[in-house]
Amino acid sequence: MFRRVKNKFLRYFLIAIYSIVILVCAVQLNFLWLFGYSPTKRDIVLPTLNVSSELFTADSVLIGRYFQEDRDPVAYDSISENILQALVATEDVRFYKHNGVDFFGLFSGIVSTLRGDKRGASTITQQLAKNLYRTRYAQSQGLLGKVPVVRMGVTKFKEWMTAYKLESRYEKKQIITMYLNTVSFSNNAYGIKSAAVRYFNKHPKELTIAEAAVLIGMLKGTTLYNPTRNPQKSLERRNVVLGQMQKEGYITAQAYASLSKTPLGLNLNSQEARSSNDSYLRTAVEKWLEQWSEENDIDIYTAGLKIYTTIDSRMQKIAEEAVAQQMKELQRRLDNTWRNELPWRDKSGSVIAGFLEDKARKLDVYKKLMDTYKDEKKVFELLHEPKKMRVFTWEGGEEEVEMSSMDSLKHYLSMLNTGMMAMDPYNGEIKVWVGGINHQYYKFDHVNQAKRQAGSTFKPFVYLTALENGMAPCDTYEDKPVRLDFINQKGEKEVWEPKNADWSFSYRNMSLRWAMARSLNTITAQITRDVGWDKIVETAHRVGINSHLESVPSVGLGSNDVSVFEMVNAYATFMNEGKRLEPVLVSKIYDSDGKLIASFETKQKQVIDPENAWLMTYMLRGTMEEPGGTSQALWEWDLFENDNQIGGKTGTSSDYVDGWYMGVTKDLVAGVWVGCDEQSIHFKNSHTGEGSKTALPIYALFMEELYKHPELGVTLGKFPEAKVEIKKKYNCPSPRIRITAPADSTDSLNTEGIDDFLEGTTTEVTGGGQEVLQ
Repeated sequence: MFRRVKNKFLRYFLIAIYSIVILVCAVQLNFLWLFGYSPTKRDIVLPTLNVSSELFTADSVLIGRYFQEDRDPVAYDSISENILQALVATEDVRFYKHNGVDFFGLFSGIVSTLRGDKRGASTITQQLAKNLYRTRYAQSQGLLGKVPVVRMGVTKFKEWMTAYKLESRYEKKQIITMYLNTVSFSNNAYGIKSAAVRYFNKHPKELTIAEAAVLIGMLKGTTLYNPTRNPQKSLERRNVVLGQMQKEGYITAQAYASLSKTPLGLNLNSQEARSSNDSYLRTAVEKWLEQWSEENDIDIYTAGLKIYTTIDSRMQKIAEEAVAQQMKELQRRLDNTWRNELPWRDKSGSVIAGFLEDKARKLDVYKKLMDTYKDEKKVFELLHEPKKMRVFTWEGGEEEVEMSSMDSLKHYLSMLNTGMMAMDPYNGEIKVWVGGINHQYYKFDHVNQAKRQAGSTFKPFVYLTALENGMAPCDTYEDKPVRLDFINQKGEKEVWEPKNADWSFSYRNMSLRWAMARSLNTITAQITRDVGWDKIVETAHRVGINSHLESVPSVGLGSNDVSVFEMVNAYATFMNEGKRLEPVLVSKIYDSDGKLIASFETKQKQVIDPENAWLMTYMLRGTMEEPGGTSQALWEWDLFENDNQIGGKTGTSSDYVDGWYMGVTKDLVAGVWVGCDEQSIHFKNSHTGEGSKTALPIYALFMEELYKHPELGVTLGKFPEAKVEIKKKYNCPSPRIRITAPADSTDSLNTEGIDDFLEGTTTEVTGGGQEVLQ
């Protein structure tokens, strides 16, 4: 065909044009899989970005993000002119003149490179093509991509093609905005907004000329010119950008001279940046949404969602402050308990031999050192060598110390932890979620992941079972020794003889309400015998406990492991007239366009007769109102104005390993657990380690401060009146006696009640306490 063209130059020109057309078609169609994937017309019209999803509290406070790339796109008019000018001056001075590929800039770049001044010639549009469609990644490379020089030529050609497509589809403003929203700024900050917040704690519109120059300077090399890693290099590069801005007429010589002498001015203290990937709540919501994401085929890490939780940020802050205040004191108390003694002990109180070494053998650093030296003696010598490190402490949050790896391990194992949750008992909305003392150092969530022995906080399920078996709060049992013969799961005969705290018995008849208020093991065990421990297990499961429960005689004393989440849910059933709720942590989800795509409300099911449910709230109030009630330490706080009523239950597991408090008011149900993750480390006695000394004060501090803010919806007042007829006798008079209720009245598997209780006499108890006349 070309031979018919007589003019040689025209023939060669036509051959060149034809070859280009063939090449374009071959590249676009990925002929014989030689060239790899090229963006389609649909890709150009609808470019996709991996946009981070944002997590908010119910009162619209941003508390975290989910992302593969921390990206939050902004509009053109939300970007400072300083950014736009710095970018054009430095990366593509002819941006507003070319159509995607700048051949003049390409030629000058080649000349500069040959002269030793190596610089790129890619336009902003070409760089956008590279960012959007990953033209240099393996999935975009064909068979020719295996040939080094040819690979770069094919890649460049594809970027040119894509740049022309982008220029034909979008305006310059749209292109430069898309570029700034896609480019990486290191430290997992993608896009200009994430970078502005990460490095300067500002929105892009607020960036100064110097700050804009720092960020644009990073684009030449995000590692080399990272202001946090290489501040001097970053400063030098910033001044180069300022020089380019002066050269292109965006700033004056005087402005350059002044700005080039200023420091970087970083502000890395952004709460948003610090909390975006380090939060118990963020992790809990992530797990919460796993099934929803799968069912709806939505990736929360890339979809740009706005996720609203039920958490109230103000209540959350009050809870976190109460936890910090009390846990700091509790840690000091635990440290003083053991002083220079090793705290890891077995049931007999003896030091566990080789405990710390066994824990060290599970560490990655131990395994790496063993791979290197093949000698455990040498490895432990290295692990005992002091070095500088940062550790979590209650004194400064994070403290730089000189400590060996073994000392650090002991430090972390000996730290007390906690879990706290509060919930509206009528709509199931979770208002507070404190998963531990510090998510950066302790990832395990002590609200829903950790399961620990519930101690006496489990006893209300025993008394509920009694009510469901026809008993009434005024029915009585005698506080006397109990012996239960039973067959264990192995088919062996066993005898169980539970004791009260002081290993004594009052031999007094007590109402169910009074017995539960004093948390007596003997009466709880008798009720368990009479109603059957299988029924108690069934009751607990019905009201909200999902964990496996061993059906044994001691089940009513809290010998099974449960979570704070389950216990709060179960206690809420009492307040909600016997209707079990499904707790709600996420309320609404909006897509990237602001359209509501999901909302969540609780599901309710009637699982307790309303009469028995109301009677259980009355029984829980007994821990405050009956003589020797285990919640009476709450009187130390300002909680009882306006005839306010609080019900609750303390709990302590064997050897003071776990301390619990469950509190209920007319508006809120809350649960608190305190203990060490390592269960062989714990307090020594009831004076320091029982639930009323560890968990109850956290609840009290929280409620005391919360009541100062009635606008949050939790106010002082009495419990709701019964909405059904109460047929069972419940308002039985308390005994008119005077006792001294000791401050350390214990409440655990092996330690319950108060020191002495003799009918018709006044008991003198040493160790303090308050005098109660009923």
